[in-house]
Amino acid sequence: MKYELIGSIMPAVEVTLDSGESMFTQSGGMCWMSDNVSMKTNTRGGLLKGLGRKFAGESMFLTTYSATSDHAVIGFSSTVAGEILPIDFSQYGSLICQKGAFLCAEDSVNTQVAFTKKISSGLFGGEGFILQKLSGTGIGFLEVDGNKVIKDLAPGEVLKVDTGNLVAFEESVNYEVEMIKGGMNIFLGGEGLFITRLTGPGRVILQTQNIAEFAGRITRYFPSSN
Repeated sequence: MKYELIGSIMPAVEVTLDSGESMFTQSGGMCWMSDNVSMKTNTRGGLLKGLGRKFAGESMFLTTYSATSDHAVIGFSSTVAGEILPIDFSQYGSLICQKGAFLCAEDSVNTQVAFTKKISSGLFGGEGFILQKLSGTGIGFLEVDGNKVIKDLAPGEVLKVDTGNLVAFEESVNYEVEMIKGGMNIFLGGEGLFITRLTGPGRVILQTQNIAEFAGRITRYFPSSN
């Protein structure tokens, strides 16, 4: 499998496959493909795995694209302005990702739900009880809103981040949610009640765009029903 990242503002990744090689993505993730590509859509692992992805905020069904001959071409594009980040899971091992971060991956990459370790994180973290775990030996691609920022945390090092700016982190990183201290900070600081606390060691991938906050600002300009 070979790939090329295309564009800068609204990027895409174009993948070239040899016969028998495959890529999978969420339903609707493909934007173009050559004639020598076959499609197969299913829950990829059974109904329970599909339902788990649904609860995680992802698509219940995944589509696999397989090359029927050499030099098959498939393009996958991002949904918002930002970056596409290739991840070699033979080096990472696994990553815990927020919903919406997964774009596409080689067939040798596994996707499964990952439950937050603490109830408070599930209730107040903004991502629910379920995140997504990606693992395996192939290459996968994450969708980053805005620009990526990568932090390598030392053992015991703490990074506090708005949940909407979190893309993914290694399993060695401890994930929990804490309440922001101080009434003035809560009501006037603009960050809400809770913030995500990440404790090293391990790598954390952040994004500069918080799409939920961006969407909230846009809706101010929508005409009202009145």
